[in-house]
Amino acid sequence: MDKITSAKNPRVQRLRDLKSARVRREEKRILVEGEVMIREALSCGLRLEDAAADEGCAAFARELEARGLPVMQVNRSLLESICETRTPQGVCAAFEAPRPLAVAELPERIVALDGVQDPGNVGTIWRTADAAGFQALLLGAGSADALSPKVLRAAMGSGFRLGFALADPLSEALDALRGRGYRILVSDLAGADFYARGEIGERFVLVIGNEARGVSDAVREAADCRVKLPMRGGAESLNAAVAAGIMMYELMRGR
Repeated sequence: MDKITSAKNPRVQRLRDLKSARVRREEKRILVEGEVMIREALSCGLRLEDAAADEGCAAFARELEARGLPVMQVNRSLLESICETRTPQGVCAAFEAPRPLAVAELPERIVALDGVQDPGNVGTIWRTADAAGFQALLLGAGSADALSPKVLRAAMGSGFRLGFALADPLSEALDALRGRGYRILVSDLAGADFYARGEIGERFVLVIGNEARGVSDAVREAADCRVKLPMRGGAESLNAAVAAGIMMYELMRGR
């Protein structure tokens, strides 16, 4: 195992560069932090390209090395310079990025995000979609980068299991899906009661809008039905990820 002490080492610099969205897009690589997440990525078949571990993760580093995977030992300050988290979990790794799906490849049950900007919300919705039985995530322009370390941490492995697609503009992708027989269900504070929505069929898209502005006019016009969760207390709205979770589980009830 190589022991690296210089911040100018090319391997260290290549890992550190993955904090940039531009570099991730150009190189089609992602940065995964922590032993649990790295194990998830490996179990999902992603290819590990390089890893860095401090002394606290020496046993896991030796395990990676025994599997023929590249890993280097670094000190704590070097690891902190590579990772996005303020207190890294002792190891990080660069993986080949999952390939986005084309809109034409999307399966039957999809959750779409129209400008959901908070990485924690995007990752939580991704994780909840996986748990509820949805089959893919469709991200419109303005949504947080699906492959950022913050989103992947919040998704807790679901970002490696559940496929995703990118659409700009999202409204055109929704129109294309409707042409293939999908029902487009849009969350909108001006919509009808979600629980009175009626039957939506087996192929559908649930669209969640921006945390502050909701869905765009173009996406609103693409809807087959616009719905909102009833507010029986004093709150005017719900967090985007919470609302998405309630709706996804309800849509999957009985399926």
